[in-house]
Amino acid sequence: MKTIILRSSAVLITLFAMVTLFMSTSVLFDLFGIREKEGNYVLFVVLSNFIAGFLYLIAAYGLFSEKKWSTKLILITTLILIVSFAGLLIHANTGGIYEQKTITAMISRIAITGAFASISWFFITQKKYN
Repeated sequence: MKTIILRSSAVLITLFAMVTLFMSTSVLFDLFGIREKEGNYVLFVVLSNFIAGFLYLIAAYGLFSEKKWSTKLILITTLILIVSFAGLLIHANTGGIYEQKTITAMISRIAITGAFASISWFFITQKKYN
């Protein structure tokens, strides 16, 4: 059961990483007209998502191979996203332009990343379910 959960999580975080990298790269480099569709994006949020995408790929390997460091890596990724979200809130509260969907997306991304961190913690670091 443990192996199925970890391998399934590795597949899901890989898919999440691919979508994250595609979207952030498309905004950063204005590919496929996505920058225009995204509207008033906040650059540091896009950059933090871009970094998170790479960290997700490394974490996927860690989950798949049941490496203890994967928990720390996913927690670091969560921290990066939380700091970026705090910056987004400051940006929004000081009159900076942004899209409301960015706030929703960041909350969702932090929650999803936190869920992966929990899975890694319980099944690898704590070895609760061997």
